[in-house]
Amino acid sequence: MSDKLRLLITGFGPFPGAPHNPTQPLVTRLAQLRRPALDDVAISRHIFPVTYAAVDRQLPELLAKVKPDALLMFGLAARTPYLRIESRARNAVTMLWPDAANTRSSKRGIAGHADAMNFGPHTARLLRAARLTGIDARPSRDAGAYLCNYLSWRAIESVNAGGPRLAAFIHIPLLTRDGAMRRKGAPRITLDELVDAGEAMLMEMVGLARKARNTQTLR
Repeated sequence: MSDKLRLLITGFGPFPGAPHNPTQPLVTRLAQLRRPALDDVAISRHIFPVTYAAVDRQLPELLAKVKPDALLMFGLAARTPYLRIESRARNAVTMLWPDAANTRSSKRGIAGHADAMNFGPHTARLLRAARLTGIDARPSRDAGAYLCNYLSWRAIESVNAGGPRLAAFIHIPLLTRDGAMRRKGAPRITLDELVDAGEAMLMEMVGLARKARNTQTLR
């Protein structure tokens, strides 16, 4: 088995109200990064269909196949003009909005044993890494009640069950189209700016995962 550090990056496909999901080109760009610091890192990518069934089926399959040391997830928050680094997942799911398969949740919670679960203190490191690129990035304690929060919950469950050492979820805004003017008073982040911030967070996750792996090896 390869001793490379393994990183899984995920995004989402289109969903009702968002026919073009910018997490797809972001994940593609990040997975194609070639840096000397990534020579010993195997990066895998995946785009989830925006359905509860897909997350429940595909996430365990991916974790079993890739066996990632770290899981870096991206989702779209169309009404937020800045980057949101989520610190936790809430035990909440909307019954109002259907997923891309027109399926509504039949209950308001994901599980019955907790109010919320935290990703961990590493989210502050990701926030700092993103901000150092000049992007507007802010901490968030509310990942919503849709698929982004649902995937976050399932990911934290997998970490707690001995899966990836680290997981993180980043909400991104709608992006400025190539060549489009930024309207006064309503700035938008470009894909290139987002890739720069994504790369900074990816490198931070790699460093944290490498440290966690080495610490476990020394025990």
